[in-house]
Amino acid sequence: MKLRTILWGGVLMAAALSPYIQAQQPPATTKALDAHELAQRVDRHYNQLHSLRAGFSESYDGFGRSRTESGTLLLLKPGRMKWDYTAPAGKIFLLDGKFAWFYTKGDPQVQRIPGKELDDLRSPLRFLLGHTQLEKELGKLTIAPAANGQYKLSGIPRGQENRIRRLDLTVTANGAISAIEIEETDGALTHFVFTAEEPNAAVPPDAFRFTPPAGIPVVDALPPV
Repeated sequence: MKLRTILWGGVLMAAALSPYIQAQQPPATTKALDAHELAQRVDRHYNQLHSLRAGFSESYDGFGRSRTESGTLLLLKPGRMKWDYTAPAGKIFLLDGKFAWFYTKGDPQVQRIPGKELDDLRSPLRFLLGHTQLEKELGKLTIAPAANGQYKLSGIPRGQENRIRRLDLTVTANGAISAIEIEETDGALTHFVFTAEEPNAAVPPDAFRFTPPAGIPVVDALPPV
């Protein structure tokens, strides 16, 4: 009985002192999000998708030249990607799962290259077309805060260290990529912004079929050196 009385008295004292103790203790902090956890969120976000549609804007600055372009991006697993430009109208970059096709209205030829030899600055999104493992795609991965509660994941695409100095992904807390910035070793800077993401968007059967314009020859482009 005496022990029970002591214990009960202790409980009452703890209850009485609880507001004072809580006031003296620093507030609990949320565990900081690290690069590994955010990369895994990116993996989870895209691995559950079979297709994706989004608007994009693309800006380039380098060698004294600047340009801004825009259009619609469509991704479909496995291995298909289409950048359909509305500005400039008639420009297209398409990966059909086997070949990559490049054409701009008015060009004298269509360029084609095997997808496995592709080395294009729009190709970093290829890692979303299969089983995403971001930490295997980007080396030296770091994290930093970005605007609007987002984060910036920075790294270097493996195998492109001689060409790309850094690649920044602006990522929401749930792992969706809202922007990509690529700085090349020569100082050129390319920036993509994505809007109106539509996960698992309906894809027309012929969306990734490219037919060269009548009279325009197809030239097999040289692989990157």
